[in-house]
Amino acid sequence: MYTLYYIPGACSLATQVVIHELDQVVEIIDKQNVDNFSDINPVGTVPVLVDNNSTRREGAAVMLYLLDKHQNTMLPATGTAREQAIQDIMFANATMQPAYGHLFFTTQNITDEKTKQSAFEVAAQAISRLWQIVEQQLANQNFLGGDQPSAADIMLAVYSRWGASFPIDIPLGLKTQKMVDAVVLMPSFQRALSAENTQSAA
Repeated sequence: MYTLYYIPGACSLATQVVIHELDQVVEIIDKQNVDNFSDINPVGTVPVLVDNNSTRREGAAVMLYLLDKHQNTMLPATGTAREQAIQDIMFANATMQPAYGHLFFTTQNITDEKTKQSAFEVAAQAISRLWQIVEQQLANQNFLGGDQPSAADIMLAVYSRWGASFPIDIPLGLKTQKMVDAVVLMPSFQRALSAENTQSAA
């Protein structure tokens, strides 16, 4: 059984979805309820995955560890398809996620409302350009990996939900919105959302 430290709605949600897709058992723990979380991860970020006595950090590293350990259709074993899948995971984790991070940074660090709104809009424009790249990649396929959802699709679907928390508009292309909607409706995604909601209500 895995233990996953998370924050509700954060990137760790994608990790939980993938664990469910892999048909593995996971216990989730909200890091906000852990007094000594810095002992678990000095950086303070999620996800953190505990597998027996092994602790793994950093979202993309955790994702690749899980996908390499368990048989699945989300990460091809060899060849150019695997290279593309890894590139898509890195795009989601190292490009799209930090772009959304500017929105959270603005909320936490800028107090002047006019300056804050301007920063929001600049960040939203940058994020929108990234979603246009996703739209182009989906031009001839339903998901980044082809005919079925990949880990990167799951990650991007989680990130797409973050924009609703800010006073900005981040439009998604038609193909991108269709992909996001399909991922969110996956039983594994709904199960992960339900688990987080149950934890929050406890």
